[in-house]
Amino acid sequence: MRILFLTDNFPPEVNAPASRTYDHAKEWVKAGHSVTVITCFPNFPKGKVYDGYKNKLYQREQMDGIEVIRVWSYITANKGFFKRTLDFISYSITSFFAGLFVNSDVIVATSPQFFTALSGRTLAFFKRKPWIMEVRDLWPESIKTVGAMKDNMFIRFFEWQEMRCYRSAKKIIVVTDSFKRTLVSRGVPAEKIDVVKNGVDRLKFSPQPKDFTLIKEMGLNGKKIIGYIGTHGMAHKLDFIMDCAKHMSGKNDYHFLFIGSGAERDALLTKQKSEKIENVTLLDSIPKDQVNRYISILDLALINLRKSDLFKTVIPSKIFENACMQIPIIMGVEGEAQEIIESYGAGLCFEPENEEDFNDKLNKLLSDNDVYASCQEGGRKLSEDFDRKVLAAKMLEYILQL
Repeated sequence: MRILFLTDNFPPEVNAPASRTYDHAKEWVKAGHSVTVITCFPNFPKGKVYDGYKNKLYQREQMDGIEVIRVWSYITANKGFFKRTLDFISYSITSFFAGLFVNSDVIVATSPQFFTALSGRTLAFFKRKPWIMEVRDLWPESIKTVGAMKDNMFIRFFEWQEMRCYRSAKKIIVVTDSFKRTLVSRGVPAEKIDVVKNGVDRLKFSPQPKDFTLIKEMGLNGKKIIGYIGTHGMAHKLDFIMDCAKHMSGKNDYHFLFIGSGAERDALLTKQKSEKIENVTLLDSIPKDQVNRYISILDLALINLRKSDLFKTVIPSKIFENACMQIPIIMGVEGEAQEIIESYGAGLCFEPENEEDFNDKLNKLLSDNDVYASCQEGGRKLSEDFDRKVLAAKMLEYILQL
């Protein structure tokens, strides 16, 4: 089968959509299928084109058997609603024109922003091919949840287009069971929705000894390191974690490590400096091939989202990489993600934005060796069940049904 995949994130970018698409496409090529990915020139999250690339009209390259077509888009940093929307729209237009000249049997378009889906829907109409909508985020609902935009005529227009995409797609693939329930409640037929959750490449993220050289370089000898690696966005409520860290400063040997970029990073840096929070270190984004090195130095992996009913439907992809490296997880996310962590015993969950509960679970993980070891074993079991090779084969099976 000839699969045309539309995504505005792809390696060498290192976020979750890029990793998922690359890992899946690589497995589909190994299974004997032709995969073409149309994407942007790599720039996420800073809005700066990576070294070795130039934001031009069109470029082709090969990556592990995947035909990668990069198209021009308006590039901006991962912050500011209107500029990012312009970024999304520009990619939607250029990916559509590039897709017209790609031979394909099926088109797959992935969110989180649904302008990619609009490109996929329009291509399917002109090429007379079936298309699949992969839903990684309930957009634009998430915009309202994080406060980036209130309900208005633009949001209502986006929601109307969102429903049109759901109706026209031959199949919808979502990343959580909760997403499926939500779409069904909105009138989308259950039989056209399949679930393929996120997972992990177990060859890349296997357990490894702590990198004490790195710990020494960062001046964190003797510290118990609680690390967050990922986007510093409005949804992640890292200012709450920073407040918790501030209140325990000087009382224990805990140190918080934030690694990544995003809309809120500058505000977090300002907060750290102005409030003199000494037990927090903020580092910029790191290359994908360095992520496991930094995970190795963690005593706990932190996963956090603001308190919202919407986020009860999500499963942060950070769960799987940390679990695979057997780093116990402390997580402030309710709903389906919490069910996974607790069913496998891969960590402890606290109520989002509840400082007392956060401190209680943090202390329990770092003071009880039996609980800690049990969470490490739970992480191993979790990663086995969410092997991305298995999940890629599952998604391919759904695609082939068309």
